[in-house]
Formats: sequence, C-alpha cells, structure tokens
Amino acid sequence: MEFTFSLQKLAAYQPRQSAKSKATYETGLALLERGGYASKGEEGWDTIEKLTLAALDQGNLEVADKCLQLLSDKFPESPRVDVLSGIRLEATESTETVLRYYDELLEADPTNSAAWRRKAHVLRQAGKIERAVEELSAMLDTFYSELDGWLELADIYASCQQHTYALQALSHALLLSPQNPAYFLQYAETAYLADDVPLALKMFLQTVDMTDDDDGDLAPGDSIPTGITLRAWFGVKLCTRKLITEPRSGSNSASQTAAPNTSNLSLLDDLSTERLRTAYLNLKNESPPAGEADLISALATLVK
Repeated sequence: MEFTFSLQKLAAYQPRQSAKSKATYETGLALLERGGYASKGEEGWDTIEKLTLAALDQGNLEVADKCLQLLSDKFPESPRVDVLSGIRLEATESTETVLRYYDELLEADPTNSAAWRRKAHVLRQAGKIERAVEELSAMLDTFYSELDGWLELADIYASCQQHTYALQALSHALLLSPQNPAYFLQYAETAYLADDVPLALKMFLQTVDMTDDDDGDLAPGDSIPTGITLRAWFGVKLCTRKLITEPRSGSNSASQTAAPNTSNLSLLDDLSTERLRTAYLNLKNESPPAGEADLISALATLVK
C-alpha cells in the first residue's frame, strides 16, 4: 500500500463494526494463525496492519496487540506503526494519555500530519471542539494539501451549525480535488443549510453536470438519476421551490451569487420535478405522488 495514502487512511480511521470489518478480521486472522503473512511481502504486512484495525473494531485487543508487536519488530521506526499504536491507545487509555502520546510523536517529527489529525480527532471525541479546530487549522497552515483535513474541519464546523465556516473549509477541498463531484455536492448541501440558496443551486447544478450520464451514451432526459446525481437533482428541486415560494431568499446570498431569472427558474423547477419523478418510478416501480410536496417528502426518504 502506498505510504502516504496509508498514513492518510490511518489519520481518518473511525471504529466501525461493519460486515466488511468483520470479513477483514476473519481473513486476516486466518493468515496470522498460519504465519503466512511474512512470505507475502508487502501485501502480507498490509494485511497485518488492516487486521490490527479490524481487531480493534471487533474488540479483540489481544489480536490487535499481537499484530502491533509484529509490525513494531518488523518496522521499528515506522510513522505508520507509531500512528497505529496511537489508535490502539485510543481504545483503552484516557484522553490525556493519548494526547500526550501524540504530542511526543509530533515533538519527535513535526511533519507527521497523521499524528496531528489523530490528535484533533481525539480532542473532538472528547468534546474539546475549539482545541480540535485549533489543531486542524494549525496543521492545515503547514500542510495545505491535506484534503481529508479540510473535509474534517468542514465536518466539525457543520456539526456546530457554523455553515459559513464549513463552506470556507470546503472551498479548499474543491481547489484540491476539482474533479470529485461528492465534494461539490457536500458544498451545495452546506450552502443550502447556510441559507445561501442561489449558491446552493449553482453547485447542485454543477454536481449534476459532473455526474449525469457520465459516459455520454444517453441524452440527459433519457438517463435515470441515481446516487449523487439523484441527491443533486433533489437539491435543485429544494432550491427552485424555495426561490419561487420565497423570492427574498434569492437576494440574501452571502456569496453574492445571482439567482436565475423567473423564466429559467421555472424551467429548472419543471426539469428537476421530471428528473425526480423518473427516479422515483425507477426506485419504487410505482407511480410517483402527484402532489409536489408529497413527491419531495417521498424522495427525501430515498435520497442517500
């Protein structure tokens, strides 16, 4: 596994008792018990690293500790193993102990951005939001290109209902990854929550443009919106209805984004309705609700 990417994954680790985690645990445990990991080279050691996290997910600290010992012996000064050891501490030790461990890592190597992000994660989990923001902001001042750091900072702000600050963080994510429609969708949804409806509409449409009929085999009107595209069209519908029913929302754009004129707004509203009806028919295999409010309510339970 590529070194930098592996550190980024460790930095963003979240405990999860998912089916995938359980499968990783069972597969890795079988390899560990057979002792076949060493003969597989880098792939085998990557499996042991994944098994460490999966064992923590499943609550088997004995297996996690065994894996960590093997990794420490094989890679005695590896930043990946250092961060992995910190994640192990997070499972059982106090916040103060874990923070002290990450501080020691950063004192020894200030370029260990993964340790910096783990420290911010621990602070956030402990409810120390302001300190978590301070740590992430300091890290990003030094490591601007840490995309996941900007996304986490945006998520922290959004969880605190500070949507304007979340938009600022997401704007950096868009600059760093301008081809990822998921970030444009997140930006659009955040703009809507920030009540900047014209900006949200613009970004929802950008997301549609990036995802609708990606292969170019179908005319947009013949495609069936799914996934990100469906969420984006749902967002377009929310925006057009709000701009139509509450015209003043079009003049309250903090970003000074202009709302479409009345004619174009009506066309967008009709188009989004048609796209949502098509999606509903495909997902439910039944006629969509006739009323607009009922259609929006029905789609709200399907959009993920």
